[in-house]
Amino acid sequence: MRTAMEARALWKVYQTGDNTVQAVRGVNVKLQQGEMVAIMGPSGCGKTTLLNVLSGIDEPSSGEVLVGGKQLFGISDDERTEMRAQNFGFVFQNFNLLPVLSAVENVELPLLLIGKSSTEAREGSLKALASVGLEDRASHRPSELSGGQQQRVAIARAIVHSPSVVFCDEPTGNLDSTTSGEVMKLLKQINIENNSTLLLVTHDEKIAQQCDRTLKMDDGIIITDISEEE
Repeated sequence: MRTAMEARALWKVYQTGDNTVQAVRGVNVKLQQGEMVAIMGPSGCGKTTLLNVLSGIDEPSSGEVLVGGKQLFGISDDERTEMRAQNFGFVFQNFNLLPVLSAVENVELPLLLIGKSSTEAREGSLKALASVGLEDRASHRPSELSGGQQQRVAIARAIVHSPSVVFCDEPTGNLDSTTSGEVMKLLKQINIENNSTLLLVTHDEKIAQQCDRTLKMDDGIIITDISEEE
């Protein structure tokens, strides 16, 4: 199995006034292509910080992140932006859809960012919306959609450009239990059909149990790395 992403001796340290916060401390982890991996731990343990560094949202204080064997840091901002646009998808707790755009316009943005024509982007966006069961909501703006529908649009946006890694930060955090189950079923389907690596931050043990592996963090380090097969 091919390694989709690897972190080596990863640190993230914040200086707040006189206080030094070691949010991520010497983390080493590999994610294989096609894996679905959960990150769990108490609030403030560093799981979202780790997600943000692995995805290139934040820069590490030290250490390396490799995506398909290529360095994510230590390169120019333009190179990193292009690398993230080509390889990563994002699903957030608060959906992060642009309110002035329709569903199809929100979803086509990643394709436009990597240089697809407007025609190609629109075709790809409609196909992605159909894959999450929302082709009939393409012209609706986020305010006209339910929470579950908004998250489905966000998932379509995350996968429209066939990324190798999809980062999910509490993807069911704002949803009721029934809708959460539907979203997880969809994420698992995408994981299997697209062979995308999914990395999910979650507080929900039931969601973690649906993943292939669970990384449990505390005080900035990974304390356990458990496969669901074990």
